[in-house]
Parts: sequence; structure tokens; C-alpha cells
Amino acid sequence: MSFIENTLEDWENLVKKQLKTENIYEILSKDNLENIFVKPYYQNNKKTKILPKVEESTHLVAEYQDGLEEQAFAFLLNENIEALDEKALFVNNPDLAEHILTDKTNRYFSLIDVFSDDKMAEINDHLAGELLSKAFERQICVDISLHQNAGASIIQQLTFALSKSKELVEKFGAEILEKLVFRFAIGSNYFFEIAKLRAFKYLFNQFSKEFEKDLIPYMFAETSFRNKAKNDAENNLIRSTLELASAMIGGADAVFSNDYKIENKTELSKEISFKQQVVLAYESIINVFEDATSGSYFVEDITQQFAEKSWKLFLEIEENGGYLELLKAGEIQKMIFEQAVKEQSWVEEGKIKLIGVNLYPKLEKKNSVEELYNSNEIKAVRLSEMFE
Repeated sequence: MSFIENTLEDWENLVKKQLKTENIYEILSKDNLENIFVKPYYQNNKKTKILPKVEESTHLVAEYQDGLEEQAFAFLLNENIEALDEKALFVNNPDLAEHILTDKTNRYFSLIDVFSDDKMAEINDHLAGELLSKAFERQICVDISLHQNAGASIIQQLTFALSKSKELVEKFGAEILEKLVFRFAIGSNYFFEIAKLRAFKYLFNQFSKEFEKDLIPYMFAETSFRNKAKNDAENNLIRSTLELASAMIGGADAVFSNDYKIENKTELSKEISFKQQVVLAYESIINVFEDATSGSYFVEDITQQFAEKSWKLFLEIEENGGYLELLKAGEIQKMIFEQAVKEQSWVEEGKIKLIGVNLYPKLEKKNSVEELYNSNEIKAVRLSEMFE
């Protein structure tokens, strides 16, 4: 039996015939905030190299609460908790840096960012020195979650992660690259967020080769606040479940679900938020794959686009003085502001739909863009705040 091998031109001609138009891409293509070209269909393209996770399986991280010791292997610590054995512990509070005592049975990771706020625009040497003296597996966190929650594009997030890494290398030397945890917030664009994490693996690996290393980034991914709303909090559960799935499939080494309730949080809502991860991992087993979307022509293509555009922007930032220099000048803030305002306008116009906010029901606008955003500051803003 022989098969006819169809070319891309054959497929295009068939689609033109079905749609009765010559301009099929204008009809089938859809705009996106990232300016990524998404094709209506794909033919086999070059397969990218599979990059593994650092961890064998993704850690399901719970915010510590009594009674979860037997159910959770990994905890996020905002305070010092004693008598925990054989756990992966993610230290989230800079006040703990001086006081936490590492236990040989536990594994410790820092989620503490040593970059001072945008008004100072510098690396906190004292905090960094304190963290580097600790017997953590990973001592320094490069936190990009704030940028996502402030409205930065995926390309900007990837670029800033690389740019902050470059600043750390200049300060502490190339060995610092092996001590980093990258903290990402995961948004609602399911396949784009998968591609975001995949692209960062390639970018960081390429970046490390500039210093004669061949490293895979350690990625901690958490659910975003950007698309969450006060009204109908159960909708937030659906959004965060998709975000957790994106993170696991994209290859995060650890995932964490923020409380799905914006207001009136309870111990139960905290527990439910964590157990979303458990259901996904145990029912779908998606936390064990190295690269589940490898070979998907669509995901491979947008991964490549994200990587290329982010690398280009990274080089531009470096040519203009680097991340901290542009932060001092207010340029990073303006970049994020412009992207965030554009995203907010899409929500206001209904191009981005949020159930219970601008759709089913459609709430009235209560706050203006000027009230929500500041071009001189990187601050987290939820899209629904315009209507709350």
C-alpha cells in the first residue's frame, strides 16, 4: 500500500476551495497580544530538542498548614516550621533568611528575590550574601511573577528573566547560574503558557553556553492573580486548573496554586487550591513527563517564535545598559505599562472574555486605566479591578 504525500500547497488549495477565498490566512488567523503568528493549520516542521526538567517529577507545593504533612511532599514557607522531615521546602519570606536552620533530611529552595524595588534598582548585597551562605540547593530566586501580574507580555517576562540573570552573573560570576530558581506566574492562554516555559528552557540553556555551561533552569510556576476576580470565585478554580496544567506540561519543576479566593480566604479554600494539583497529577499523571508537547507542530512553532523574539529583546536591553540601568531610567516600567494597558483595553472591549466580569454577567466599569496603572511603577493589577 502506498500513500500520497501532500504538500502544504495542496492543503492550502483545499482550504481555499472549501472557504471559497484566496485569502485564507486573513479569515482564519486571529490577533493576539504577543504578536505571535498563529497559523490556522500546521505541517510537519523541525522538531526542537527535548530539554528535561531538573526534577524527575514536578513538585506539588502546598502553603503550609497543620494536617497536610502526610499529604504534601513540598511546602511553601512564609514562617519557620520545625519538625518537617523529608520535604522539599520553598522559603518565601526574606525575614526567614537569617533564621532558618537547614535539616539534612529536607531539601531547601529560595523563593526570595534579591533585586530591590524599581525605585532602588539594585541587587541587595546583604540579602544575597545571607542566602548564598545557606545550605540550600538553590539560593537565589529570579522572580518574574510580579511582571506577569503587572501585565508584562510573555516575551517581556522571558527577556527580563534572562536580563536579571545577566545582572547576577556580572555581580557574582557565572557559578551563580547553578544556584537560581526562576519564579513564573502562569496566565490563562493555555498553549502560549506551555510554550513560555519551554522557550525559557531553550533560552537559558543557550545563555548558559555563553559561560561554557550547559544548564537547565529550575522553574517554580504559580497561578496568576492577573485574571482572577472577586465575583464568582469558583470561576477562578477553573482558570487556575488550566494554569497548573500548562505549568506541568510546560516542564515546571515545582507548581503552586495561589488561593482561588481573592477575598474571605479560609483554610478550606487554601486546601482546595492545593488539591487541584493533586487531582491533575494523580488523575492525568502530567507532572512526570519531560516534554509532553514535543512534536506538536503548533506548540513547537510558537515556542520557537517566543524564543527568537525574547532573545532579540534581551540583546536590545543589553545594548542599552542592561536591566537595572533601564529600570533606573523607568524604561522597564514603561514597557510593562504599555503592554498592561493594551491588555486591559482588550478586556474592556470584550476581545478578552472573563466569565462573571465582562461576560455572563457583564459588570459596569468602575475604575479607569489611569486609576489602576502607573507608568512609573511595576505593580500587580487584576484585570477585573476595572469592574469591581
